Amino acid sequence: MTSTSRPEFVIAATPASGADVLVLGLYSGDDGPRLAPGAEFLTDGADASILRGLTSVGATGKAGEVTRIPADGAGVRSVLAVGLGSPVEDGPSAETVRRAAGVAARALEGTESAITTLSALDLAAAVEGFALGAYRFTSYRSAASAPKKTPVGTVVLLTAAPAERAQPVVDAAVATAESVALARDLVNTPPNALYPAEFADRARAAGEAAGLAVEVFDEQYLAANGYGGIVGVGQGSSRPPRLVRLTYTSGVPGAKKVALVGKGVTFDTGGISIKPAAGMDHMTSDMGGAAAVVATVVLAARLGLQVDVTATVPMAENMPSATAQRPGDVLTQYGGKTVEVLNTDAEGRLILADAIVRACEDGPDYLIDTATLTGAQMVALGNRTPGVMGTEAFRDRVAALSRAVGENGWAMPFPEELRADLESRVADLANVGPTRWGGMLLAGVFLQQFVADGVEWAHVDVAGPAFNTGAPWGYTPKGGTGVPVRTIIAVLSDIAANG
Repeated sequence: MTSTSRPEFVIAATPASGADVLVLGLYSGDDGPRLAPGAEFLTDGADASILRGLTSVGATGKAGEVTRIPADGAGVRSVLAVGLGSPVEDGPSAETVRRAAGVAARALEGTESAITTLSALDLAAAVEGFALGAYRFTSYRSAASAPKKTPVGTVVLLTAAPAERAQPVVDAAVATAESVALARDLVNTPPNALYPAEFADRARAAGEAAGLAVEVFDEQYLAANGYGGIVGVGQGSSRPPRLVRLTYTSGVPGAKKVALVGKGVTFDTGGISIKPAAGMDHMTSDMGGAAAVVATVVLAARLGLQVDVTATVPMAENMPSATAQRPGDVLTQYGGKTVEVLNTDAEGRLILADAIVRACEDGPDYLIDTATLTGAQMVALGNRTPGVMGTEAFRDRVAALSRAVGENGWAMPFPEELRADLESRVADLANVGPTRWGGMLLAGVFLQQFVADGVEWAHVDVAGPAFNTGAPWGYTPKGGTGVPVRTIIAVLSDIAANG
């Protein structure tokens, strides 16, 4: 089952008449709003007429504001102005354009076609914003409750760039948006329909369609080969765990090797250390990290990046039952380290540890793991800012690239005193510390114990950012967001270009 299809995009140098809506950007200012660059595509005098009309109905141009007025000499039926906020010297950021296009896409529901000048500000950002803003997950709605209006059908992108230069930009942006939508679809699929075996089947199908090498390992293999973390977390469920490996080989001699690992807990009750009932339904999103790395390695193949990428994806369902692991149990992780399980709700780090050790056996230059790992991430950074930890130089590189693409990653430290909090009475490590302080950082310190020496590593905690429990904003819908697909693909692209 899939989400609603994205708009079709058409590149144009002139605004042909006949479209339903013209979408343009509007700046705010002390002297009133003004049209953003792109008005040069309009017929003579249309820009002044449009601005008068917008001003007369109270448009201000503040970021995210939407104002729609009848058209007057613009060759369309109506004009939709999206606020960009205050103008800046170098023009609006890509993220500002992306969010404006997302807001416009939602406002255009029920519209067959639109023309936009946002593409003159940033072509790729406009495409991503329109595609991601139009996203809706309707697979489980009956006809009676399905949305009455369909997403915008066609978006004409006005740009001065020649088509031979613009088309590859549009194609890459579409591929990126479709991969984000794949991650969103996986997160939004309810847990009775997306359990480990089904998740593995969907990952296999997506990987094979992209030309990836795919391996799927079942519970018998995992038990026989020492994957104690994945087996331990999954043993309370009637639906056994899986480990999926997806490999993209660029064919470029000497290409850097990047390992991706994503937490794939298809539903998390907390196990014996059961969670409160309130909000437990949000734990359908606890495989958001796995969804992101599956979508990203597929995207790397679609874009033909000159870097080799292998995603190692552990999948389990954390349930309480007579067979579930108990607080006080000791697991032997893949690779031999033992862990005392003091809290069965700190399960994501257990399956990640197995996968990290396996991923490091491939000898990668870089390792990125991502997970909806800790509620402490939201306490520390809120619902929209991922915490990025790891080896300092790579951590800072990942966080900077995350901010550049609008996913807002923020570098976090590993205070040296935290390691002592993981001391166990009976095993090599405990899976939680004795206090609630620094929980996000402590989870990262736990994972650090399983990363091979010499591997540049970043851990991205997206507990809040991967799942939006509030109202839609920008190009971000309610539910699965697809974070951090765009962060990771930006890092892969940067490694391919710069090593």
